[in-house]
Amino acid sequence: MILGIGTDLCNIDRIEATLARFGDRFRNRVFTPREQAKAEGRRDVAGTYAKRWAAKEACSKALGTGLRMGISWKDMAVSNLRSGQPVMHVTGWAAERLKSMTPAGHAAIIHVTLTDDHPWAQAFVVIEALPLPVLTLPVPVPT
Repeated sequence: MILGIGTDLCNIDRIEATLARFGDRFRNRVFTPREQAKAEGRRDVAGTYAKRWAAKEACSKALGTGLRMGISWKDMAVSNLRSGQPVMHVTGWAAERLKSMTPAGHAAIIHVTLTDDHPWAQAFVVIEALPLPVLTLPVPVPT
């Protein structure tokens, strides 16, 4: 079942201007060290940050809170699998919120997709609840 959906559209030029104006102050407030290392190692630094910004906004919307109620920017972090697929990790209050919205007997999965076409970066987040496998004990067969 779908627990939440969020999307965000971010202007890459706005992120580039924010990086130029606030530098590490902005980076350290919004992005984890791992996200910063990923962005700083890319040719399109601003575009990489913009996609992650959009993903955090989209995730907060999918959690049903937006960026309020105690969610920190760094409570949501994007990394990539070896295949390049983006993955959203939540900690702190975001993880607590995710747990509270997940029905008993289910596990929450966060799906995220990122795209950009200068000057825009976009992210979609879908939070899905999947039923946990039920442990069944073998039933004795009468002989």
